[in-house]
Amino acid sequence: MSRRLPLTGPLQTSMYEKTTRNISVSVRPYYLEEQSSPDEERFVWAYKVKLENRGGETVQLMHRHWRITDKFGRLQEVKGPGVIGEQPVLKPGDSFEYTSGCPLGTPSGIMAGSYQMTTTGGENFDIEIPAFSLDSPHDRAIIN
Repeated sequence: MSRRLPLTGPLQTSMYEKTTRNISVSVRPYYLEEQSSPDEERFVWAYKVKLENRGGETVQLMHRHWRITDKFGRLQEVKGPGVIGEQPVLKPGDSFEYTSGCPLGTPSGIMAGSYQMTTTGGENFDIEIPAFSLDSPHDRAIIN
């Protein structure tokens, strides 16, 4: 018989990374026990994102597109300009970090998405945000 130990802070999980066109996106999600209410089917995560321009051209993050899928496969899409109210410019070698959050009605899920970038020359392109899992201690893994 196993038992869960109480969490004293956010549950830290793995880091996920993807590079598209020399722009690296790394994400580290955290389960927020203190903001979650499992009895009310409310589970909350924070995720820290770091973008790094490893290429030779200056780019700007213009739009975001998130696909959030809960444990039962229900999909929610979030689209909008920039991130956390900003449209950061990344010169070669620059990085930008931010933290945001995601509530779900299930104890686990998956997030993935893309950022639309633009070059100083006006070329638009998308970079992939790696898929990452939202795992809480309130979900039991079932191995088939």
